[in-house]
Amino acid sequence: MIASPGPGKVSTEISANEIPSVLIHEIIDGKPLYRKGYREVLAKTKKIEDIMGSSSLQFFIIDYILGILYSEINRTKYLIATNEAGMHLDRRNNLAGDILIFDKNVLTIDKINKHYSNVPPKISIEIDLDIELEEFTEMGYITIKTKKLLEFGAEKVIWFLTESKKVMIATVEGEWETFDWNRDVEILDGIVCHVGEYLANEGSQFA
Repeated sequence: MIASPGPGKVSTEISANEIPSVLIHEIIDGKPLYRKGYREVLAKTKKIEDIMGSSSLQFFIIDYILGILYSEINRTKYLIATNEAGMHLDRRNNLAGDILIFDKNVLTIDKINKHYSNVPPKISIEIDLDIELEEFTEMGYITIKTKKLLEFGAEKVIWFLTESKKVMIATVEGEWETFDWNRDVEILDGIVCHVGEYLANEGSQFA
């Protein structure tokens, strides 16, 4: 769960100055992390819009979780953000979230503006990785992003990983857990989802 050997080296000969900022997905400790597929864009075998969105499996899972949240969450108490919602942790760290749940007492209306949120979400939910793994291993990236979110003030970070069909849950005080996604996962306030069961019921080959 650490960065890959030689973390100060990016395994590319392309200068960062040659890469459009739109291809940067996140910045961690001052280092840009590029969108999955950015090399193909630079090689002109793909267009930028070809790599900007989620896979159909990712948005299928996101739609399922959002459906549960919108129907059950207390909307007077919480705000739900999606669509790669941006978070500005500090001058060296900008992160994106698949689904973020904010406490409206923390993300007050005066903090809603045209910039990334600079207050932490209560809950962060991630479905897979959307970066090229050049700086980190998969678990190294998951670990450092999760730590950054918890240090920023998030109470819980939940990862759904479609390749391994696993869920990872991290909290500030508790042990980090990783388990098969064929079980209930509590998001908050007794609201649960069950991704494995949902995919199976829908007839998905990825259940």
